[in-house]
Amino acid sequence: AMSLPGVSGPSVIAPLKTLRLTAQEWFVCAVAACGFLFDSYELLMLPLVVRPALMELGGIRPGSPEFTFWFGLLFYIPAIAGGAFGLLGGYLTDRFGRQRILTASIMLYAVSSFLTGFATNLPMLLVLRCLVFIGICVEFVAAVAWLAEIFPDPRRRETVLGTTQAFSSVGGLLVALAGGVAASLAAGRPINVFGWFTLPPMSLPPIVLPHFLSFLGHIDNPHADWRYTLMSGLVPALPLLLVRPFLPESPPWLKKRLAGRLARPSVAALFSPGLWRTTCLVTGMFTLSFAASFGALLQAPQIVPGLPETQAAVAAAQKMLPSEEYYASLRAQWRAAGRPEDEIEQRVIAENRRITGPVVQGMAARVTTFQEMGGLTGRCALAVLAVWLVSRRRLLRCFLIPAAVVLPATFAWAGTTSLPAFESGLFLAGFLIIGQFSFWG
Repeated sequence: AMSLPGVSGPSVIAPLKTLRLTAQEWFVCAVAACGFLFDSYELLMLPLVVRPALMELGGIRPGSPEFTFWFGLLFYIPAIAGGAFGLLGGYLTDRFGRQRILTASIMLYAVSSFLTGFATNLPMLLVLRCLVFIGICVEFVAAVAWLAEIFPDPRRRETVLGTTQAFSSVGGLLVALAGGVAASLAAGRPINVFGWFTLPPMSLPPIVLPHFLSFLGHIDNPHADWRYTLMSGLVPALPLLLVRPFLPESPPWLKKRLAGRLARPSVAALFSPGLWRTTCLVTGMFTLSFAASFGALLQAPQIVPGLPETQAAVAAAQKMLPSEEYYASLRAQWRAAGRPEDEIEQRVIAENRRITGPVVQGMAARVTTFQEMGGLTGRCALAVLAVWLVSRRRLLRCFLIPAAVVLPATFAWAGTTSLPAFESGLFLAGFLIIGQFSFWG
């Protein structure tokens, strides 16, 4: 019920517009949901693979200063690159169109992620991860603008943006599944799918560089599970090639372009007298939301190796390591082939990790599943609460105040106690932190 300005008497009932979608609008929502899904998929790969990647590519021991240095670079340099190019992405979407930039950005991060599986050194891994992050950030900018303009009605727009962004947590679940499957494939174990059913052991082809690219280096472990996980990022590019010709452009953008009224975007306009306060507050709170995610939730896979259940599983796997005679034979073969001693030792370490590494990766993937299940539940809860709580401030407090208690408890106590306690804490932390992202988008 609404009272119209200047009209006395009883309230006038404003008819609500239907939320039913046409076939083309359903298609647009499906493509956008897939884009948000694979944004999260690509983003959450790094916490799962960074530890084994640093150990293989740099021969770096976890806990050493070199490990901390490269871990920080791989986490934050790509994020800086993504943020900078996200601003450029806003300009490009205004210049060339939402649909075209949306497609190009998905192709960029999908292909870059696949190539990351062939990385032979840490600088190569860093550069390719920067390209992945750039594609993710530009795609997010283009997708939100695209959806907002295709659905100009505020109620429909809010519903569509909230629903499609919820698929980001599905992407987190899928990357956890991909990491677990890759760990099982690398170890030759049966493949367990979320505890629902089990597939028999299978093998994937080895990952090797073509001969004409041998100058880039050598891949020590061609069956490394972290490489298979990264290469799975190519998946979103395949269906995109099929649906690309059928994606509609944003009607308002197309209308302005045809009329020759496309204006150059202005960042300064965000700091105009009517907007500067909102711009500063939302930017600051959005930054803090990501700080909680990057500084806490995404560090969970690095905590898993220190938990007692993980250490016990690794100790059991070490009993399956080959004998000393086997390693002596390998060393003799590599020396006869003219390999230097440092490379021989790295190959021996890689052979050990081939057995113990997938154990740790499988448990890290399991922890990520709990986190993303919490995030998906949180996004759904936010959508339900948004209907009942008209005040957006009160809605946000429902997540922020409990998070101030849950986050310290999860990482200060549960993360040092046991795997089940850590999984439960991550579910709640994901619920409260990841659930907010639908609100900001």
